[in-house]
Amino acid sequence: MSEVTLPTARGPLPGYLATPSAAGPWPGVVMIFDAGGMSRDIRNQADWLAGEGYLTLVPDIFRGRSPFRCMLSVMRDARARRGPVFEDLDAARVWLAGSQGCTGSAGVIGFCMGGGFAMLLSQGHGYQASSVNYGGVPEDADSFLAGACPMVASYGARDRSQRHAAERLERALTANHVDHDVKEYPDAGHGFLNDHEGAGDRIPPVFALMSRLTHAAYHEPSARDARRRIVAFFDAHLRA
Repeated sequence: MSEVTLPTARGPLPGYLATPSAAGPWPGVVMIFDAGGMSRDIRNQADWLAGEGYLTLVPDIFRGRSPFRCMLSVMRDARARRGPVFEDLDAARVWLAGSQGCTGSAGVIGFCMGGGFAMLLSQGHGYQASSVNYGGVPEDADSFLAGACPMVASYGARDRSQRHAAERLERALTANHVDHDVKEYPDAGHGFLNDHEGAGDRIPPVFALMSRLTHAAYHEPSARDARRRIVAFFDAHLRA
């Protein structure tokens, strides 16, 4: 596991690269963090996926700055579906797919804010599979997801911020004949795959308030099943 620096049109982009211990080459996965940024939890998530045999890169799209300084511009790019964040993420995929030890096959996975980007990147950005974890579903999903790459998505039924998201996504992917696995976990809330507390991450007060409103908490049974589904889906689409 190592800190890396990627060349981009906007200058050096820091990142975290988790390398499998098994012999390569390996498929690659770009991982996009939640609003907490480059946390200990997200490094743990990358290490988990590397343990499953995926060369995993987490580009620091906040570039070392605090989340509060970056969220406005990041979410502006998400709404526009273009801009510097997408340029950084595209550069990360190109760097990863071309790196030594990578098979050239690439998937994308994201959590919360990152899950929304993983959905937006599923169409037209060169990925073979996308894992969306409690990411927002765009209003125009029925048309936007035409031609999207295969997608595995996980939501918590107790998450007030994503009511009916799983249902809407399932309907849009089915209508567009996109191979998918969408599941809503009845006992989970928002962020159920991210164990920030267990990782020792400091939770800003504003995020703690939002967590109470969305029942955000790590939920081990749901997280364990979601990880199983993600790995099985990536195995099917990135190792072919």
